[in-house]
Amino acid sequence: MILEMKVPSPGESIKEVEIATWLVKDGDYVEKDQAIAEVDSDKATLELPAEASGIITLKAEEGDAVAVGAVVCHIDTAAAKPSGDAPAAEVAKAVETPKAEVKAEAPKAAPAATTTYASGTPSPAARKILDEKNIAPASITGTGKDGRITKDDAVNAVPSMGTPTGGSRGSERTKLSMLRRKVAERLVAAKNETAMLTTFNEVNMTPINLIRNEYKDAFKAKHNGVGLGYMSFFTKAVTRALQLYPDVNSMMDGDHKIAFDFCDISIAVSGPKGLMVPVVRNAENLTFRGVEADIKRLAIKARDGQITVDDMTGGTFTITNGGVFGSMLSTPIINPPQSGILGMHNIIERPIAVNGKVEIHPMMYVALSYDHRIIDGRESVGFLVAVKEALENPMELLLDNNPKKAFEL
Repeated sequence: MILEMKVPSPGESIKEVEIATWLVKDGDYVEKDQAIAEVDSDKATLELPAEASGIITLKAEEGDAVAVGAVVCHIDTAAAKPSGDAPAAEVAKAVETPKAEVKAEAPKAAPAATTTYASGTPSPAARKILDEKNIAPASITGTGKDGRITKDDAVNAVPSMGTPTGGSRGSERTKLSMLRRKVAERLVAAKNETAMLTTFNEVNMTPINLIRNEYKDAFKAKHNGVGLGYMSFFTKAVTRALQLYPDVNSMMDGDHKIAFDFCDISIAVSGPKGLMVPVVRNAENLTFRGVEADIKRLAIKARDGQITVDDMTGGTFTITNGGVFGSMLSTPIINPPQSGILGMHNIIERPIAVNGKVEIHPMMYVALSYDHRIIDGRESVGFLVAVKEALENPMELLLDNNPKKAFEL
């Protein structure tokens, strides 16, 4: 029986996906639920599992855009599993008679002559590109049939710039994944369609460091390896500030403003497929343990390529931490359709004035980028000051003067 495998819908609004990588070869024997391909949508990269065991025949190439519901492969469920580790296609070749092999190889002698009338001849599109680059076709080795110069050969050709130095001059042209193209599209839209401004402040991290140093070991032991990091403090400080300045927790929809009475915080994390922004739902109701556990769960899913569209859908405000890569100061770009994003940076010991005296403290610059169409200067500055106040006075404003209760110790 031949089973047709079709592209499942990764999400309600997604109409097509792109075959990023085939994890099996044509003619391989696959087991039911084995991952056979990675497919890119404009929101996530997902694995495609085999729906049955059998020999697979691929019906799409890597890089192909395939409509949701289209057939991407056939699985012959009646085929027996080959013995050993050899793929079915190799097993089939092994049983061919030597005579058949001789016949198959005989025609290969014909193309022994590598030069034909087409060798070095550019296609019309390639000739136009070479003329624009002022490159002689004779200097290009064609990769097309019979040595013909293709459009890609012309695009990749580099004009001579004088005496070669002997150094590498290679280049590689790769197509961006559908997810990366969508991210690029959204970032350009954010710059072009919002009145984005950024306001800055700095935070003295000494109070948080003192609390973490005192309680982080007990916190980790109590909560099965979940660490007490900076992100839970920042997330709780942000949800408090969003409740004080609700305009920052809203977004534009045409001529209307949508305000939210909940805080779904998008947390930017780095994964193998690039930047992902999964969402911590109702963060205002979570404890420190709840925030840290949810961030850890989402970060592991992003790292392992298991993040889903649902994990990244929604979000009313974003936090991004460029400090883990060494960034000292930046202007984060809004994650549309949200209206605000908080940028964290690295912690540097700097001299500051404290009660008229110069002291050395661990300091962090923080940045709030916001959409000025919906958030005024008073709200944006007030929001960032509220975040700073909570981080510099966490015992009172975030822990209710009872860290053991807040950390569930």
